[in-house]
Amino acid sequence: MKVITIRELFETKKKDLALSLVTEPETLNKKLSSQFINRPGLALAGYLDVFFSDCLQVFGEVEVRYLQTLPEELMLERMRRIFQMDIPCIIITKGLTFPPSIEYLANDLNIPILSSRLSTAQLIQLLNRYLLDVFALEKTIHATLVEVFSLGILLTGKSGIGKSECALDLIHRGHSLVGDDLITIRLIDDKLIGKSSRDLGSFMEIRGVGFVNVERMFGIERVRKQKEIDLQIELMPWQENIDYERIGLANNYAEHLGIKLPIIYLPVSPGKNVSVIVEVAAMNMILKVVGYDAAEDFNRLLHEQIRKQTLQKPVVT
Repeated sequence: MKVITIRELFETKKKDLALSLVTEPETLNKKLSSQFINRPGLALAGYLDVFFSDCLQVFGEVEVRYLQTLPEELMLERMRRIFQMDIPCIIITKGLTFPPSIEYLANDLNIPILSSRLSTAQLIQLLNRYLLDVFALEKTIHATLVEVFSLGILLTGKSGIGKSECALDLIHRGHSLVGDDLITIRLIDDKLIGKSSRDLGSFMEIRGVGFVNVERMFGIERVRKQKEIDLQIELMPWQENIDYERIGLANNYAEHLGIKLPIIYLPVSPGKNVSVIVEVAAMNMILKVVGYDAAEDFNRLLHEQIRKQTLQKPVVT
C-alpha cells in the first residue's frame, strides 16, 4: 500500500491548490494512505459510527458555518473526537478559518490543518485528480513504449531482441518515444498509462553505438512524457515449429493490472523490417476502431468466392 506524507502533498500542490499551512510545520509529517476525500458533516453532528478517518477531510463553508453555530465547549468536544480518530489532514476551503482554540487543539494532537483559497468544488476536483494519480496501481516491466499514429505501442520481448532498435527506426520515421528499457504502467480511470521508470531524460541504449539522446538528436517533438497504452507487440525469435497468426481472426490479449490489452506476437528474423510491421499493426488497429477489420473482410470475400464456385460447378448425373 502506497503512503505519502502531508508534507509531500503540501509542497507538490501548494501553488496549484493555493494552500497555506495553519498548524505547526511538524504536523506535516502525518501520513496519508487513501486516495479518497471525505466531508465530515455527520461527524460534526456527533455521528461517528461510519466515518472515513483515513481520508483527507475537507471543510467547506457549510462545515465551517455549522461549527460557528455551536457553543465553544461543544465545538471543541466534536472536533476533539474527530482529531482522536487519527485523521491525516484537514483542508479548509474559500480561505475560511477555524477559531484559534481548534488550531491549538490540532497542534496538540498533531493534526495538520491546511487552508485553500479555492472553492470547495474546485479543490475537490483538483485533489481527486492528484490523489488518483499518486495512488494509482502500477508495475514496472522491461519494455519500450512508443507513440505510433497517436497509439501507444508497448514493445516487449527478451533482452537483445531489438526493441530499442525498432523504436529508434520508428522515431526516425516520425513517431515518438515515451520510454526505453524500463516502463512503469499505471492504472488510471481503467486505462493503462505508461511512462519511463527512469527520470534521466530521453536516452536510449543502442547496442554497438551506446547511449543516444532522442530529444537532442531528433527534436523535442519526438518525445512524450507518458502515453495511454493501446497495443502490445511481443517480439520473439523466429522458430519453425511455432504456428504464428497469419490471418488475424484470432484476438490475443495480455493482462496488466487487471486490464486486458490486445497483443500481437511478432516473429523477428534477419532482414525483416519490424518497424514497418509495427506501423501496419497500428494502422490496422485504427481501422478496427472505426469499424473495418481486414481479416473479417478477407474471410467474407473468401467464403463468397467458395460459394460462387460451388454454385457454378456442373452437376454430374
